[in-house]
Amino acid sequence: MKSYNAILIGNGTMGARHRARFEACGVRFVQVVDVGDSVKNCEVDFAVIASPASTHYAYAKFFLERKIPVFVEKPLATSAEDAQELVDLSERNGVMLFVAQSECYNPIFLNFRKHFLAELRSLSGAHLEFRREHRPSNRCLDVGVSLDLMVHDFSLFLTMFPYRDIRVESIEESPNGNRARAQLKVVSGPFSGVFADFVVDRESAADLRNITVNFPRNGELPSSSYTVSLARYTPEGEIAHIPDSLDNEHKFFLKLLAGACRQWGRRAAQNAADCVKLAVSNEARGSRFEL
Repeated sequence: MKSYNAILIGNGTMGARHRARFEACGVRFVQVVDVGDSVKNCEVDFAVIASPASTHYAYAKFFLERKIPVFVEKPLATSAEDAQELVDLSERNGVMLFVAQSECYNPIFLNFRKHFLAELRSLSGAHLEFRREHRPSNRCLDVGVSLDLMVHDFSLFLTMFPYRDIRVESIEESPNGNRARAQLKVVSGPFSGVFADFVVDRESAADLRNITVNFPRNGELPSSSYTVSLARYTPEGEIAHIPDSLDNEHKFFLKLLAGACRQWGRRAAQNAADCVKLAVSNEARGSRFEL
């Protein structure tokens, strides 16, 4: 495998995780930059951006303008315009932009998606609920919960149903920005009629990452439902991170960097921008709800 030199922006929880996994793949970090420090070394093969979400756009733009590939934590940006600008800039400069939406590489989800879509092709519709709850934490509080957590589940939904086929039925965020709910509907394409509810909470009493599927009655077939957990849990009920998700993500990024699957990489970057568009659509609506 080719050896790479990289720069890390942000050495907190996620920065340390990304650094450890890339170093295990032979990547050498020639500079580690905390937020507010200047970037001194641009002679690198790629940049890893794991700084607070509100800084992602500026850092990503800095490197993409210099035609340096970027691996950036989710969310890609904090506005729809900025997110799409970064995707367009990467295309225009012919440089890779990769957003670390690790749930898309979760083997549990990949197995779920395979079987769910196979079932859906033989039925007349489905109702999904994505539920993601975390106990209170001091991390990622520079953005609301929609950009912090809901983008994960939006990214999963968009790997099954194209953004162009989706309509936002509702999206609301609590006044303190720690709880949100949304409903999307697939309004065109072969799976038209599928509904999905999204519920996120980062001040919950417990950790939870579930997808629940409900199939309506279909002819002689009765209605049915089931729930899949995207996570494993410790005996104390806390999330036990599935290392395959992050490992798969990093290995795939390095394959893209080596020139493989270019079209897939472009679609994944657009997926990340579309997730931001969905997550901030409540701002245009002015929707708020009390819990």
